[in-house]
Amino acid sequence: MTDFVRRRLSQGDLDLFIVAHQRFVEGRAGGRRLSLKFVDLTGLNLSGRMLDDADLSGSSLENASLVGTSLERALLFGCDLRGADMSGARMKRADIRGVSLRGANLSQADLTQADFREGVIAIPHATKGLSAVKNEMVKGVADGAVFSGATLDGSRMDGLSAFKADFTDCSMRGARLTGANLKDADLTGAMLDGAEVAGANLAGARLVGAVLTRVAVNSAKLDKTDMAGALRDPDPTAVAKAEGLYQRALDGNAWAESGGILGDPAVFDNEDLRPLGDRLKGLRLTALSAKGACLVGMDLRGVALQGACLDGADLRGADLRGADLRGVRMSRANLSNADLRQADLGPLPLGGGRSMSATLASSRLRYARLDNANLAQVKFPGADLSGAEMHHANLDGVDLDTTRLDRVVGLTQAA
Repeated sequence: MTDFVRRRLSQGDLDLFIVAHQRFVEGRAGGRRLSLKFVDLTGLNLSGRMLDDADLSGSSLENASLVGTSLERALLFGCDLRGADMSGARMKRADIRGVSLRGANLSQADLTQADFREGVIAIPHATKGLSAVKNEMVKGVADGAVFSGATLDGSRMDGLSAFKADFTDCSMRGARLTGANLKDADLTGAMLDGAEVAGANLAGARLVGAVLTRVAVNSAKLDKTDMAGALRDPDPTAVAKAEGLYQRALDGNAWAESGGILGDPAVFDNEDLRPLGDRLKGLRLTALSAKGACLVGMDLRGVALQGACLDGADLRGADLRGADLRGVRMSRANLSNADLRQADLGPLPLGGGRSMSATLASSRLRYARLDNANLAQVKFPGADLSGAEMHHANLDGVDLDTTRLDRVVGLTQAA
């Protein structure tokens, strides 16, 4: 970008502007929308602040701290964010066209529907300022940036350069990556369901264990691309079995509702259940067995799985909000990026004062959402909850001594 002198702002002055902006967002007297275009904010601290709808176009935030900052719908067009720490920032629908994110940390940030594309920025004249501007096309750059565990669903990343960027365990469903440079990028475990990758450079990229359903991978440049263990679309056999599996689920629902008089518990061991779509949502599938089954990305909201066995099942990105999972067995299951908000994983009463605790031994819940979930007495030995969100989760009687808890958000107790 053409060099020009930005006006330097002190931390004290910035804080005053931010306070006025928060009053504006909250509709209080004395509020004023933050508009700081082409300002030098290098190295300043904006962490945890409310900056929704703020306009920081063309400003320098190099090495600035924006940890947990709320920047929803913010205008960051053409900003210099090199080396900035934006971990956990909330940036839904933010305009970050033409931004430099080289070496920035955006781990666990929410960038849903954010716009990373190139754009035209009006550069102020070196001496005449904004009275004489020069239009310049600026491409988005995120080379070497860290996005691990970030949410990039529906984001526009067409033409973005993200050479050697870290997208491990990201949710990138429906993202547009047409023509993006992802050479040598790490997308291990990333969920790319429905992503567009036509013309993208994936040479040397790691897509180990990535979810590539509904992705035309062959439309991208593939050269020494590692896709070992990547999950592709259900095969024709799985699609053909869908109706029979659904009838089996209905029998299981009838068994649960009739107290065991009708039907039988559903057995789905090692089955690919993805062709069922959302048809299991809300069913009562008590005592279901789905060991080693594939339920990646499925809508399972409100499903009743008391006492079910899902050992070794793949539930990455599954929506289990409000599900009844009391007494469930999910040892070695993969629940990375799953949504378990308000799910009940408490002990299952068995009568006679006995109960059965849920078991998630050696399971993966990386970046899972567990806010307001009932986790009372859940057994988590050897589980990986790295980056999970656990605000207001009930952890009564839970032993987390052997559980991996790196970068967990909202954990307030470890009983």
